[in-house]
Amino acid sequence: MAGERLTFMPRAQFAELSLAEKNTYLQTLAEQFAAQNGRDYRPLDKDTLSRLRRYYARRVWADLKLASAPDDELNRALRRMAESIRDADVKADVAAVLMQELPAKGILRPAPDNDAQLMFFVPSVYDAPIKDDVNLMDVAPFSLGKTTRSGIIRYELKDSLIVIEGGAEVGLATVFDYDIFLNMISFLAEEVRRYRIETEKGLRPNLPAKVYRPSVAHILKFCRRSSGGRQYEEIEAALRRLAKTTISVTNLAGGKRRQVDTRPLIGEYRVVSKTMTGRVDEIEIVIPDWVYVSVVKADKVLPLLTLNPDYFLISSGLGRFVYRLARKAAGKSNAVYSVRELHKRSGTPQEYRKFLFDLKELVARTRTFPMPDYDLELTEQREGHTLTMRRRRDGEGASPSPNAPQGALPLLAGGDQGD
Repeated sequence: MAGERLTFMPRAQFAELSLAEKNTYLQTLAEQFAAQNGRDYRPLDKDTLSRLRRYYARRVWADLKLASAPDDELNRALRRMAESIRDADVKADVAAVLMQELPAKGILRPAPDNDAQLMFFVPSVYDAPIKDDVNLMDVAPFSLGKTTRSGIIRYELKDSLIVIEGGAEVGLATVFDYDIFLNMISFLAEEVRRYRIETEKGLRPNLPAKVYRPSVAHILKFCRRSSGGRQYEEIEAALRRLAKTTISVTNLAGGKRRQVDTRPLIGEYRVVSKTMTGRVDEIEIVIPDWVYVSVVKADKVLPLLTLNPDYFLISSGLGRFVYRLARKAAGKSNAVYSVRELHKRSGTPQEYRKFLFDLKELVARTRTFPMPDYDLELTEQREGHTLTMRRRRDGEGASPSPNAPQGALPLLAGGDQGD
């Protein structure tokens, strides 16, 4: 159990603390416990603090009568044994109290304070276009972790081989870097919508630009992130990883023909920042040909799938991967995957056993904090574990986060594409 990593202060040392110091220690203990056990930390109330203080101060092993016993080797051994048992009990009992007092960690992180402004920026969120019957939502075209990862990810699908390769120095783009890619796709789709409307009116609009020039504030609002901290600096690092991450698709076409198609996540980019602060001022991204042609030259229906805006609030890379796969495979019904297939498609370097453990925790948390749009169910069968992803009916189960944009419209008539 993760909680076993906690180190408890000896009772004598705890007794020497002031009331305020005891409370501070217990709050710190609760915060560590929450981080190690998948719980959401919230400050302990006065009653809980009082109960924990009494437990530390009053729990004794009176039946052993060690205080009045001779100080010989036997009694010293008994004293050490009693202290060990008492510490084990303290650990178990304090852990039980903290488990009861701290809520389970949610699937979605809190939305930023200025999140309501999202609705003014883009009506819908779109993921990568389909090309040659290969959809990037079938796999993870990025690393699932928040930390930089080097190496190559290989996916062997039924009729194709997909290889994701990052830069030698910067590594692979992460699932959170990919938010910028989603922003670029959605911007282009919105420009295509406007272009078609103007064309239908008999006007002669220019084709959508192939260069995207967003402000950092726009990207952060679109991705539902706060504008504080190191967000501006992290945008530039994310662009470096995105530009260096390439996707090679070998389409085997049923064994009759072999075709290799290589594409970058984004094209060239330019960043202008203030030399005094390092704060990014301007961004310019060249939309790669495979994205531009797929979206702008689409005949009638854009080859895109909408994502729930709450996708950006999913805090774990595994949760985002599962949602994207559910959106593609389940659509408006349901889909079932073996966990071994999910493990393969996730591209994770984790061994299967650890991946299964993390997936079980994710599914367990969704019972209290449902994932956007889909309910998850993990079952064990003779062949192994399977995950069922079932589209939630309108008005059933979870609702969008309070600050999610209301009334967002799909870019084209007919609702979601690709279901």
